[in-house]
Amino acid sequence: MSKTVMVIDDSASFRTVVSLALKKAGYAVVEAGDGKDALGKLGPSTKVNLIVCDVNMPNMDGLTFLKTLRTQASHKFTPVIMLTTESQEAKKAEGKAAGARAWITKPFQPTQLVDAVNRLCV
Repeated sequence: MSKTVMVIDDSASFRTVVSLALKKAGYAVVEAGDGKDALGKLGPSTKVNLIVCDVNMPNMDGLTFLKTLRTQASHKFTPVIMLTTESQEAKKAEGKAAGARAWITKPFQPTQLVDAVNRLCV
């Protein structure tokens, strides 16, 4: 059975680019437009193997989403890759403290993302 990756980004075109790269690598993809949308789709019975998340989004940003996600028993240990334009060390440190497993800065190479997903997807 293929593994499922959730892609959270407020840009529909960006979600499409990421989704296509992941689907080409054999992953099933669930998309969400922001942190609130993602939490709504991540019920206790929803199994995702990994989450790729933007930082700057409306309604609920990526770091708030990540902190909220870590309070849910069913998704406490789901690996999260932050994929963002943010490159400041302070933001990266905040992401790491919140539980992000990797930080990829946009613009990115799809192969770079797929490699990270392959490494972290359990």
